[in-house]
Amino acid sequence: MKRSTERILTTHTGSLPRPDGVAKLMVARAEGKPVDDAVFDRAVSDAVEASVRKQVELGVDVIDDGEQSKSGFIAYLNERLDGFTPNLKPRGGRPFDGSREVLAFPEFYSEGRLPGGQVHNAVCTGPISYKGDAALQRDLANLKRAAAGKPIADVFVPSASPASVEGWQHNEYYKKEDEYLYAIAEAMRHEYQAIVDGGFLLQLDDPFLAMYYMMNPDATVADVVKWGRLRVDAMNHAVRDIPPERIRYHTCYGINMGPRTSDLELKHFIDLVLSVKAGAFSFEAANPRH
Repeated sequence: MKRSTERILTTHTGSLPRPDGVAKLMVARAEGKPVDDAVFDRAVSDAVEASVRKQVELGVDVIDDGEQSKSGFIAYLNERLDGFTPNLKPRGGRPFDGSREVLAFPEFYSEGRLPGGQVHNAVCTGPISYKGDAALQRDLANLKRAAAGKPIADVFVPSASPASVEGWQHNEYYKKEDEYLYAIAEAMRHEYQAIVDGGFLLQLDDPFLAMYYMMNPDATVADVVKWGRLRVDAMNHAVRDIPPERIRYHTCYGINMGPRTSDLELKHFIDLVLSVKAGAFSFEAANPRH
């Protein structure tokens, strides 16, 4: 993990805008429409080249591929994890429904200001394993090619944390909560290791740790700490063979253009964050209250 010694090294969270052409292809695939794989792969490769070039032009030192091939930072795993059955029905409601914020400001949120739309996830109906090697290796090859010879300090690849996958996909197979969580961790371990073996930094995307309190109005601070401890332990289990200096960890309060008066203060969960076996930590603090 490179450190700033002569000047401040710059980086970002990971996801960057997809070109309209790539976005349209993603939507078509999500809707089950026929999309030529070669056309999609070529469009993504071009988008990665453009994304890396723009980051370098803007002076970003530690870059990534902008997640150009991914429909979302968790949703991409619908295609990479086995043991899940597509859920063609919307989850019912939008991401912040039922949260402390929506309960506190019902008039504000009743006017359609919730982030996201009707999203589709999957249901765990069998043993979980990783089946996304081909897509993963294409992503790594695209990024390596785009970054070659560029004046950058380092390159990272974001990957969803076990808790993120758990929160996105409903479990109907595993009998215990921790059994399900650790099955996800073992499957994601394959992706984590491949990223590091490819010569990149691994970024663990874990927004649920910071968001759990806001999203669950009945949870106390003690509940959050207990919930988070199991998730951090599972994540550390998944990266047990990776040197901490090859890992950066990211959590955040999520995306929401709203009042945001109910986020858990950092002092209540910073010890959980720092117990992650990582060499660097990323935390968004753009909202003035934060």
